Amino acid sequence: METFVNPPREKWQSLVERVRTDEQSIAESVASIVSRVRRDGDIALRRLSQEIDKVSLEGGCEVSQEEIEEAYSLVPQELRQAVKRAGENILRFHSAQMPREVDLFVSEGVRCVQRPVPLGRVGLYIPGGSAPLFSTVLMLAIPAAVAGCREVILCTPCGKDGRVAPAVLYAAKEYGVDRVFKIGGAQAIAAMAYGTESVPKVDRIFGPGNRYVTMAKELVSRDVAIDMPAGPSEVLVLCDDSAVPEFVASDLLSQAEHGKDSQAMLVCGDSSFALKVEACVNDQIATLDRSRIAEEALKHSRVVILKDEAEQIDFVNEYAPEHLIISTREPWEKALRVTAAGSVFIGNWSPESAGDYASGTNHTLPTSGWARSMSGVNVDSFMRKMTIQELSREGIASLGDTIVTMARAEGLEAHARAALLRMGRSE
Repeated sequence: METFVNPPREKWQSLVERVRTDEQSIAESVASIVSRVRRDGDIALRRLSQEIDKVSLEGGCEVSQEEIEEAYSLVPQELRQAVKRAGENILRFHSAQMPREVDLFVSEGVRCVQRPVPLGRVGLYIPGGSAPLFSTVLMLAIPAAVAGCREVILCTPCGKDGRVAPAVLYAAKEYGVDRVFKIGGAQAIAAMAYGTESVPKVDRIFGPGNRYVTMAKELVSRDVAIDMPAGPSEVLVLCDDSAVPEFVASDLLSQAEHGKDSQAMLVCGDSSFALKVEACVNDQIATLDRSRIAEEALKHSRVVILKDEAEQIDFVNEYAPEHLIISTREPWEKALRVTAAGSVFIGNWSPESAGDYASGTNHTLPTSGWARSMSGVNVDSFMRKMTIQELSREGIASLGDTIVTMARAEGLEAHARAALLRMGRSE
């Protein structure tokens, strides 16, 4: 990790940059994949799975009920209990988010209603590859169920043997996923966006993924809603000497092991403390199974030393991290000054992995600075708000002149006439 000591503000923009290598080639590849799936449907899915993943889908891309039942039996009891415990917390927290209907008379005879309505069919993308993220099934399927979505479909990569990870299928069955497809990458996003002979078109696509998946989501968002750009994972740890260096190092590595394009940032006011953390990182990384991946991620991760606490908060907001850990004295006071972060973890005893799995908050979060303008997934993500209004005879009589005046000021006489006729006037 490269260290920067008291960098001037004019240098901050370069310090908050994410990994952008091969952007043009990825964009061209994704555009080609999306175009092929949109044009050729299932044929393209089969060919792309063979070309990219070296997987044959000649037997079909949908996971059969028999495959689900078989996978269900392969999940050990200890993992089932862990999934159940995590699911209970996620369900409890997301159930509390259900929006209420707004129904009031804004003036005499004028009633306005805002009604929350669940989306019809939603598509969940669950990353696979070297680490099938079955926890993401809980994070997406549970709020979809709470919201009351009519149908939930799921796409996830399968292994070379054509099988989906048993834990993914177990979580899907437990938490109300209706159909599962063994498709990954940009082709899965395209299939859910436009529909194929096998995969139905959805109303909104959810889920994190690598840069190919994220770019595919951004591309198809012209035609279908997406939750947010949720690409390579990232964490920023804001700490002082009250933090435990071993804990901080483990949090940095928990993001670095996600992928080579993940990013871990350390912000503190003391160079000597930063050196302690880096020593712990070096000790811990040697024992990780995914050490090579973590080492690559750390090459574009950074340590930023800022003596001034106000500048530290400003830097956090400028970076807008997906995950923010605050391990300082009076962490809640600092958290109240943070305006741009996907999910915040307070104090020495709140690892980012708690939010990834079991605390109850959602781990599908905005990355790449999108936390400045977007929220993480929540129950609202699976709903839309529909407004309804009703004017009585008295209501149109009271509000009509206002409508007429404003319509005529905009040069829209038919708008004015629609009110005038109901008022019994023709001028």
